[in-house]
Amino acid sequence: MVYEPAEEGGYVAFAPALPGCHTDGDTLEEAEKNIREAIEAYLSSLRKHNAKLPLESGALLSTVNIPVFA
Repeated sequence: MVYEPAEEGGYVAFAPALPGCHTDGDTLEEAEKNIREAIEAYLSSLRKHNAKLPLESGALLSTVNIPVFA
């Protein structure tokens, strides 16, 4: 999962392996609970429509620190 602070407060949560699967929450804990529910709903929809699970892309997530020039 990827969690990012939202501009208006709280967090946005993404499931990168599931295109379009995202949600938010007022706290990190709520965002985690909500993304779990979103994933369950996403997978349920795939089963209902006899669709295949997307393959994991193997993407890696990292951060890069860039000095800020004043």
